[in-house]
Amino acid sequence: MFDLAALRQAVNLIRPSIPATPQFAWPLLAERLGCEVWVKHENHTPTGAFKVRGGLVYVDQLMRREPGISGLISATRGNHGQSMALAARKAGLPIVIVVPEGNAREKNAAMAALGAEVIEHGRDFDAARARAAELAVQRGLHFVPSLHPDLIRGVATYALELFEAAPPLKRIYVPIGLGSGICGVIRTRDLLGLDTEVVGVVSAAADAYAQSFAAGRIICTDSADTIADGMACRMPQPEALEIIRAGAARIVRVDDDEIRRAMRIYHEDTHNLAEGAGAAALAALIQEREINRGERAAVVLSGANVDRAALAAILA
Repeated sequence: MFDLAALRQAVNLIRPSIPATPQFAWPLLAERLGCEVWVKHENHTPTGAFKVRGGLVYVDQLMRREPGISGLISATRGNHGQSMALAARKAGLPIVIVVPEGNAREKNAAMAALGAEVIEHGRDFDAARARAAELAVQRGLHFVPSLHPDLIRGVATYALELFEAAPPLKRIYVPIGLGSGICGVIRTRDLLGLDTEVVGVVSAAADAYAQSFAAGRIICTDSADTIADGMACRMPQPEALEIIRAGAARIVRVDDDEIRRAMRIYHEDTHNLAEGAGAAALAALIQEREINRGERAAVVLSGANVDRAALAAILA
């Protein structure tokens, strides 16, 4: 894993493309929950989600290692794909993105607008990822994983911004998809020598990481059907689980109704838009409001990329 100097180097690398996102302590959230609530607004990045940080670092390092690379391919539910598409465009590389069938229409459109060839395949992310690996061989493209040390180092820059800008935090709630975000938070906290408690958050309908965390080994699930598509993971990554088990206090499950409520609360109390995964951390804080009473906590609003029709139904 990276050290603090490498993390600050990543900040310098991404800063021309990605300004630091804000972190605000919202009074209405504090009034509602009985604690000081800091929100890290990764919904304010150029792609509307935290993943964009990792793509820029990954492609920069890849081009240094393999300068003759001809193109990229990856799988996503949307935010990782936008990140990689933006980074590929900046590097002048073609990119193919494989998404599950029925993927969010507006996320697909955003990836295509960034120059990606978008292919729909399979019932979920893990099926799309398997197809992307096949196409990488067939087309001679570099397969970009959804979890890699360079991706973690890139997204960890948001944790560095938060920890250095906010007052000392008792705990921070972080949504878990494949794990780059929470791994970056854990590593940054440790590098800074802080004692902030890190709490992972998963969907109750996609709780492979929670089951694996408790069992101490990889446990895969048969399905991951949740409105929080950024958290719809059936197959945890061993390297991420190792970091999470060593550095997180626990993993909290939130159901779709709790996520919908948190999305509405974000809109009511902060006038910010949150996708399902982006609202999950707040849903977990609401669930654990009693242990946070009188404390200072943070939540990561990891993204805002939700289709209009879905959002309209939730807000109504």
